[in-house]
Amino acid sequence: MSQYWEMLTRQMTLIDKRDQEKFKNSTIAVIGCGGIGGMTIEMLARLGVGKLILVDEDVFDVSNLNRQVLSTQETLNEKKSKAAAKRVKSINPEIDVEYYTEHVNHANIDELIENSSIVMDALDNVLTRVIVSRKAREHKIPFVHGAVEATQGQVTTFLPNTKSYEKMFNLPSCGKDLTEEVMESLKNVTSHTPPVFGPTPNLVSCMQAMEAYKIITGLGKVTVSPKLLTFDLLDLNSFNLIEI
Repeated sequence: MSQYWEMLTRQMTLIDKRDQEKFKNSTIAVIGCGGIGGMTIEMLARLGVGKLILVDEDVFDVSNLNRQVLSTQETLNEKKSKAAAKRVKSINPEIDVEYYTEHVNHANIDELIENSSIVMDALDNVLTRVIVSRKAREHKIPFVHGAVEATQGQVTTFLPNTKSYEKMFNLPSCGKDLTEEVMESLKNVTSHTPPVFGPTPNLVSCMQAMEAYKIITGLGKVTVSPKLLTFDLLDLNSFNLIEI
């Protein structure tokens, strides 16, 4: 017997059943299943999404334990996307889950996201974000962006008719073909591994999941490019909605 509506009892006092059914019938692709992706996946599952496409080529290691909610002693050395799929099924076995353990590139991105209602950016490098955001825009799929460093985070959504990810952040690839030279310049934008405290990506993840929920159900207002929601957990007065 289905537990779906019983699981959602607490939130169903806040939203119309017909709108929740939109979320139940949606497909969300999460590109990256680590720090940001793990909690995003967790929240989407608990919000009642119908289908998840999970993509990550990496495996969990000990250094992930400070922030990546899906990393445990039991999942060390396991593929992140596979562990994420198992976690989703343990929350709600009715969710349709596909997981992929491959590197995202020009050759496979179409197949990975083309049937999605929304694409979630849980990536850790600018080059892959550009590849994914361009393809999401081409397919007219909302691209929900999140990024972190130390105690700072940011969230926004790029729609097909809004300022693009590349234009908003003035990236060297904006308006150009992704030649080897351009891709190398993008790699240099994220040439270091950013430091991070555990709560930061998890807060960004929860915000991203709620943005996806709002887009699909129509509940509330979505943070849309060129507006950017930013915060610094060391300064609680820093939660701001800015425009770039």
